[in-house]
Amino acid sequence: MLSSTADYALRAVLVLAGENWRRPLRADEIADATGAPRNYMAKTLNALVKAGLLTSARGPLGGFSLAVTPESLTLARIIDCFGEPRRHSRCLLGNKPCDSNKPCTAHEMWLQITATRREPLATTTIADLIGTSISRAPSAA
Repeated sequence: MLSSTADYALRAVLVLAGENWRRPLRADEIADATGAPRNYMAKTLNALVKAGLLTSARGPLGGFSLAVTPESLTLARIIDCFGEPRRHSRCLLGNKPCDSNKPCTAHEMWLQITATRREPLATTTIADLIGTSISRAPSAA
């Protein structure tokens, strides 16, 4: 499942990619649109800026904008900003280390299951979710 931060980040990016893409949005506008606490959203947005997914600008016309196109931005790329996918180091069949060098009988099947579960996040883009193809360059804020 997604962390709360990753969930809010996805919501924020969807708001930015939606119909208001013509202008940068302030953190409080995005927080209100997503139902996130304002301070929490500001920190989340700044993390997305540091990751290169958003741009930000100060001032009365400033705010946050997408730094990449919705067509090229996968859900996994956003989610991964808030914690790498965890690799399980403990054996599913007991309390011992388990890895590809010393796998348990469930190891290979479990790797397939986790890869299959992640695949939709790695192949679904923001454009897919908002149901549109936006042929525009990302706005520079």
